[in-house]
Amino acid sequence: MQEGQDWCLQCGTGRPRSLSGGPGWRTGVAILGATAVLVGGASVAAYAALNKTKHKATVAVVAVKGPATAVSPTATPTTPGATAPGTATTPLSTPTTVKAAPPKIPLQTPTPKSSGGATTEANNALFPPETKTTKTTTTTKTSGESTKSASENSGSEGGSETKTSAGSEPPSPILLDTNAAITYNPYSYPSSLFGDPSLAIDGEEKTAWTAQVQAADAPKMAEGLVLDLKSPQKLGSVAVKTTTTGITVEIYGSNGHTLPASISAPEWKRLVGLKILKKKSTTLTLKTNGKGYRFIGLWLAKAPAASTAASPGSVSINEFELFPPK
Repeated sequence: MQEGQDWCLQCGTGRPRSLSGGPGWRTGVAILGATAVLVGGASVAAYAALNKTKHKATVAVVAVKGPATAVSPTATPTTPGATAPGTATTPLSTPTTVKAAPPKIPLQTPTPKSSGGATTEANNALFPPETKTTKTTTTTKTSGESTKSASENSGSEGGSETKTSAGSEPPSPILLDTNAAITYNPYSYPSSLFGDPSLAIDGEEKTAWTAQVQAADAPKMAEGLVLDLKSPQKLGSVAVKTTTTGITVEIYGSNGHTLPASISAPEWKRLVGLKILKKKSTTLTLKTNGKGYRFIGLWLAKAPAASTAASPGSVSINEFELFPPK
């Protein structure tokens, strides 16, 4: 063999100690050990695959007494070695699935009969008593529908009484001068028989202009109260407030520069015929035909029927108000 040659090319004989560097017994043992580990791992994997089971989620069921609405729980998958919070699990060897049947909910919650004691309180807590609602029908009427006019005059001119519903706001009267009210005494009765006329237009119902009834003429009267507007004004109605109910009055209008000498003078135009004031406050519609007047007179024609010669008494006019046309 040449230098550096380990084997003979003719006979195959090797140089002395040429096989000392080859694989020894340790290499064989290592190969056998690795093979045994692979076989063992495959066996364990096969055993685990054959014994693998599927674990179903556990459903928690809440028992409710009586008809109630059931809430479906959300299923949580369970993995080996892990437990979902608040969920009870069974051993892997005996998996158990709990099925909850949905309760039947009635269309209308029944009202249980009262049996008294704690049972009644418990039933009422689960089944509140049925509440019945009563419908309230409200009818709204306009002021035009709720306002009625009635004529109770013995005369033939004007005098319709207007009744205003409580829900409607009354109109504001015309503002008068403090000296606009005058006692109308065409038959020259003693002035001591009359009160202060300004008290009938002061806006205070507790004060009043008064006129005593003559004993010789009772219950007839022949005097009145006049309002001077200084210039002609168109009016729609008047309001008379009195504590002497039952008196008979008339309303007159005039446009002269001075007051007519008597109630029968042609300057006076009767705007409301004879009217008995049966209430403490009466509103009268004037028959003006669109004409304005400067003087408006409240004529007292007759005292209440209780006035007699023995006890004539007096008549009070607490407020005399004028209103513009509507």
